Amino acid sequence: MPAFEGAKLDTITLSVLQAALQQVCDEMDLTFSRAAFSPVIAEANDRSDGIYSAVDGSLIAQGSQGLPVFVGVMQYSTKTVIEMIADGRCLTPEPGDIYIVNDPYLGGTHLMDVRFVMPVYRAGKIFCWLSNTGHWPDIGGSVPGGFSASATAVEQEGLRLPPVKLFKKGVLDPEIYAIICSNIRVADQRIGDIRAQAAALLIGQDRLNEILDRYGDETVVKAIAELRSRAAEQMRASIAVIPDGVYRSQAFVDSDGVVNEPLTVNLAVEKKGDTLTFDFAGSSKPCAGPMNSVLATTLSSVYLAMRHIFPEVPISAGAFEPLNVKRPEGTFLDAKYPRPVSGCAAEVSQRIAEAVFAAMVQALPEKVTAAPAGSSGNFALGGNDPARGRDYVMYQISGGGYGGNAGHDGLNNGCSTIGISKSPPVEIMEQAFPVLYRHYALREGSGGAGRHRGGFGLAYEVEILRGEARASFVMDHGRFGPQGALGGRDGAPNSVTVFRGGEAHVPPHLSKEQDIALKAGDRVRVGTPGGGGYGDPRERDPTLVAEDVRLGYYTAEQASEMFGGSLG
Repeated sequence: MPAFEGAKLDTITLSVLQAALQQVCDEMDLTFSRAAFSPVIAEANDRSDGIYSAVDGSLIAQGSQGLPVFVGVMQYSTKTVIEMIADGRCLTPEPGDIYIVNDPYLGGTHLMDVRFVMPVYRAGKIFCWLSNTGHWPDIGGSVPGGFSASATAVEQEGLRLPPVKLFKKGVLDPEIYAIICSNIRVADQRIGDIRAQAAALLIGQDRLNEILDRYGDETVVKAIAELRSRAAEQMRASIAVIPDGVYRSQAFVDSDGVVNEPLTVNLAVEKKGDTLTFDFAGSSKPCAGPMNSVLATTLSSVYLAMRHIFPEVPISAGAFEPLNVKRPEGTFLDAKYPRPVSGCAAEVSQRIAEAVFAAMVQALPEKVTAAPAGSSGNFALGGNDPARGRDYVMYQISGGGYGGNAGHDGLNNGCSTIGISKSPPVEIMEQAFPVLYRHYALREGSGGAGRHRGGFGLAYEVEILRGEARASFVMDHGRFGPQGALGGRDGAPNSVTVFRGGEAHVPPHLSKEQDIALKAGDRVRVGTPGGGGYGDPRERDPTLVAEDVRLGYYTAEQASEMFGGSLG
């Protein structure tokens, strides 16, 4: 009999199993990154791994090093696979099978986020599902990198895959693989990411079986149920301290990339007892361009925002039970086929989170921050490197300033709201692609003024060294900077300038454009947003203002205008 089989589930055992399940996911994350070929996964960590219920795909555990936006999304895509198997739309699973899916409308995000889903068997039955997501640097479509800023249908964004078996009984299906490779750029490099993604799941399966063998299936099942119940209780207890009432906010997307007008995220959060209800009624209608959000991403954006506010609540489906999100039907936050969605995961999700922060800072001013940069800075560059005789697709993500809060200034150049993804090292990018980073530094002056100022964004400039290329941007916060809170000023908006033949070009949509033709010597300059300020800027300690000026964060003139008074 395995150790602990049938034993009482005491607090120590429960704690050990909670940490053990978390460790399984963390090890999957590390395996995925270390084995992947693409810098966006291997260096930027744009991926996530988790364990999901065999019954309904609900979240059991997720890696601490994975993107928070996937915390809700992967449970919906896993649930979809389970449902499609049940009604015969997917082949029945067998041990060693791994399904691949990236369809946004089946519990996904944008097409570049490719999910693998694998059943884990015990005694001939599915015990749970393991799932992971990796951002592939290209998935086909009209522009390299998949970020088509002016797409009007999802087919223009790339290859859309329903759940199909990519691995059958542990063997890569050559026909499915050939279909994928025939529809994406730089296809020969994808095998490394595919093998890494599959290896992460297999490592997870081995580690999970070790836990089950040691503690027994029944004990682990009890622990999972108890951890879910406790997560729900903790979230309810956290919510209960919020005063009852309705808290309203708005956030704005620059444009949809096609129609040069802002989109509105309208939010009312009702707190009643120990639950929160999120209502997005009044938000903009579905848009023509790629800034629509599918339902799974909208739900996950709310969940991750609440995770930022209550990070002490353990990650599991139980933490979401007290959060009631009304389906935002008829808005751009509930996109249906064939609406384009390339901007949903990286940009619209962060506007949703920003709206949650702006509402909740009214209810919990000592706990919630002003708005962070809220853009992943998606910059895709595709071309041919004549020196190496091969095509390439480069994908750059970048951080920005975090919002100030009641206790301190915002973090400088932090990762995006939706994840822990970091900018790939400049040295790695220059080694892999024919580019030179001429400048890479904090964006001085970008932090919003406040009693506690916002953090500073990033400023970088990249030059094409050889060959010809096409650049595309799907960013945001170019028209509106991140919101200040409680009297704080907004952070600096996003800035993009392209230098071609010595002439400067600013995209008409400010943060979005596609298919910009570049050649050797042309440059792209980006300034990412600073975080919003918190509290009245006139209340900032003059010695801190003077120190910011001494460090070059603000000029003396900027500091005088933004904070008022002398520099101390």
